[in-house]
Amino acid sequence: MVHTILTHPGGAHKDDLLAVCVLIAEHGAPVVRRDPSPEELADPGVAIVDVGGSHDPARMNFDHHHFERGHPPTCALSLVLDALGLYRDALHFCDWLEPAEWFDSRGPTKTAKWLGVPRRAIAQLHSPIDVTLLRRFAACSSLAPGETLYEFMRLVGEDLLAYLRGIRARLDAIADQVERWELDEGLVVFLPRTEPLIDEPSAAAHQYVRSEELGARVIATVYPDRRGGGYGIARYEDHPDLDFGRVEAQADVHFAHKSGFMCKTSATQAERLRALISAAWTAG
Repeated sequence: MVHTILTHPGGAHKDDLLAVCVLIAEHGAPVVRRDPSPEELADPGVAIVDVGGSHDPARMNFDHHHFERGHPPTCALSLVLDALGLYRDALHFCDWLEPAEWFDSRGPTKTAKWLGVPRRAIAQLHSPIDVTLLRRFAACSSLAPGETLYEFMRLVGEDLLAYLRGIRARLDAIADQVERWELDEGLVVFLPRTEPLIDEPSAAAHQYVRSEELGARVIATVYPDRRGGGYGIARYEDHPDLDFGRVEAQADVHFAHKSGFMCKTSATQAERLRALISAAWTAG
């Protein structure tokens, strides 16, 4: 059991704060902010974050600062999530994680270049929420359960873990049911109706595409309509060559969004669903 969470004193960054949030949610241990002793580095009951010069998950050591210059961008949060078996899903479903890794290991200038944005854009994305949390955390020498900041950090960690574990449970539940349709227009991911109906089927279909790294080929997802017995059809990542406004007059289409990004249909047969996607295709 982890009885203490230890991180460095002084200035705090997003990666070490979030890593501590996750460990608080997972273990409920108090936090101290100082350099670790050799005995603490050897003690798996002390989770050591972003300090200590050791990455050793078996001993709960999560520091990346000793990695070689050419090591892929990483941060303390990455190491903690990896130890929990959640890092791969976090990379897929938390778009903010990879920029956080770059920022912490490469700095703002190289991060801006990697993102393809001006250096000033990094500062423009700062939030007063971030500033206050980091400043208040940096000012602490310790945090204990029951204190306001500690409990807020617990909520942050709980929400992140619940989000990632919820996605994984959802993907595991649909893994044997998802179908991939190879149409002339491109790849379509079809999520059939199940009993009971999976929570947030449209999100589940989208998350499946990301988890399988199919995005470059997928044009649309088809998923059970929660408000009826038919299906929703949506273009994936706002694919420019699909406009479901083109099928709104079809007898079995009872809703098509005015922007054309999705429609709802009473159709349930795969052949008809595929035909609607082809009819919405604008290219060629």
